[in-house]
Order: sequence, then structure tokens, then C-alpha cells
Amino acid sequence: MLLEGKTAFIAGIANQRSIASAIAQAFHREGARLAISYQNDRLGDAVKKLTEPLEPELYLEMDVTNDDDVGQGFEAIDKLWDGVDIVVHALAYAKREDISGTYVDTSRDGFLLAHNVSAYSLVQLAEAAQPLMKKNGGGSVMAMTYYGSEKVVPGYNVMGVAKASLEASIRYLASDLGEDNIRVNGISAGPVRTLSARAIGGFTEILDKMAERAPLKRNIEVEEVADTGVYLGSNLSRGVTGEVIYVDAGYNIMGM
Repeated sequence: MLLEGKTAFIAGIANQRSIASAIAQAFHREGARLAISYQNDRLGDAVKKLTEPLEPELYLEMDVTNDDDVGQGFEAIDKLWDGVDIVVHALAYAKREDISGTYVDTSRDGFLLAHNVSAYSLVQLAEAAQPLMKKNGGGSVMAMTYYGSEKVVPGYNVMGVAKASLEASIRYLASDLGEDNIRVNGISAGPVRTLSARAIGGFTEILDKMAERAPLKRNIEVEEVADTGVYLGSNLSRGVTGEVIYVDAGYNIMGM
């Protein structure tokens, strides 16, 4: 029970195949108390039905493009728990045409939207969580990212650029919040069969190439990403901050 007694807020559960859903299940298994957000009423019923077996203590309607939603959400968390230990950021969004096309054709609105939801929202959540974590003597913030942040992955386009911004934010936030014993890290997951991955052109080919070239000669499972989330949320990672941890069967180390 690596997270027994810890409180965790998870943003980004979309469906049963999502990384955030796997993290919520792993956190529950390890004894964490959960608060879970959903974007709007349309998605709320599905998220609640999916996560009900995990016995969350709080559901929050939170659209991260709305500052009031974020502020009110963390006020509710503080009222319930008088602090928070873990924040999981698994939020990403871009217009389909800005992913499927070419990067040079990215619209201004599409660029700003992708960065707002996928990168700036981490800054929002960290700022809102800081005083709550400080009450508890520190905490752990983690965000989900992908190798397309540093290498060109065909079909990833503006999302890769937004993930690069997210990873830079991880480092700057780690520097800002470290004096409060708040750790900020990222998990760079290899390609997994989530519904959101279907938006990436040639995804099946990406899976095949990874399994061929990765040192472990296979693709990863979403549960492996979730277990790394448990590590980052637990005291086992108490000396780790500002890092991006790869869970990709070693693919990122290969030159060819």
C-alpha cells in the first residue's frame, strides 16, 4: 500500500482505456483517497460510471480553460481534505486538423488551444495545488507526455510542440516549488492503444516500429505507466523532481 493515506486529484480520465484511468486504478489499489475531475456534464456521467468502483471521495466539474473552475475545484478539495498530496495531469487536446495535417499549416487558434489545454493547464493546477500541498509538508505533481515532444513523430504535429512546452514547464515548476518540498515530474509513455491515440495518423505503424526497435522488443501496457505514477506519487521518489521518466520499453535510447 504505497499510497496509503495519501490524497490524490486526477484530471484527464476520458475512458476505461486511458492512462489516467489506469493511474486511478493503481492509486486505489495502493490505498490513495481520490478526487476526480471531468470537463462537463456531458462527460461526467461516463467518468462517474467508470470510476465508481474506485470509491472517489469527490467529483469535480472542471474545465481547465476556465480559471474559476480550477479555483473552485481546489477550494472543494481543500474543504474536504485540508490539503492534497498528489496531482495527476493527464490533459491534452488539439484540433484534429492541426494533428492530421502538416505542422506548417497549424492555425493560430489551433496552436493556442493545444498549448492552453495541454501545457498551460499544468501551470494552473500546480499553482492551485501549491498552498494545499504546502499544508501537508510537500507533494507530488505529475504530467503525462510523449516522445513526440523532442523528435518529429509524423501525425503528431502541434501536439508534439505543446508537449515540449509541457516538459519545459515541468522543469520550471520543479524549480519554483522545490522549496516547498513539492516535486514535479513527467511520465513519457510509449504508444499505447488508447482512444485518443487513434487520432494520430499511422498509429499502427508506430506500434510496429516501436516493438521492432525497442530494447525490450515489445510495446508497453498502460498498467506499466500507471505503476510509474504510483512510484512518483509515493515516498520512494522523494528525491526525484524535474525529470521526465520514460516508460517506453527503452525505445528512446535507440539511435536507429
